[in-house]
Amino acid sequence: MKLSEIKQILNTVESVNFQLPNGSYVPEYFHVTEVGLITKNFIDCGGTVRKETVVNFQLWDANDFEHRLKPQKLIHIIELSEKVLGIEDFEIEVEYQDHTIGKYDLDFNGKDFQLLNKQTACLAQENCGTPTEKSKLNLTQLHTDNTNSCTPGGSCC
Repeated sequence: MKLSEIKQILNTVESVNFQLPNGSYVPEYFHVTEVGLITKNFIDCGGTVRKETVVNFQLWDANDFEHRLKPQKLIHIIELSEKVLGIEDFEIEVEYQDHTIGKYDLDFNGKDFQLLNKQTACLAQENCGTPTEKSKLNLTQLHTDNTNSCTPGGSCC
């Protein structure tokens, strides 16, 4: 989800809820402790130099049981970050500490924001020697050439 999308959604919802991949929710009294810009410069295993930039939201469970972040307050935090940090319309990455600090992609299901598990991948598969996935066929999908095939009683075997 891009920054412009979350701002658009926040203008239509009454509450801000984040659901974890396991179906549980970030406690409703969470704080957004950071909105930042993260740029990662790296080289992949194929030797290509790459650059990724994301907007980072850090959620924190402060056991502040009276706290409730309203959608308009989060919009204000985002707009201030855009102004002060020069943040553009990048994809959002969410940090939240459960057992350890997790990084998640963000989606919306019409009611709640969904924290989606991030996945690793090889960005240079053509260069790093990973095997390509072979297509799987059922035996019934194989075509046979009956001119060179043996038949029972045909004396070819």
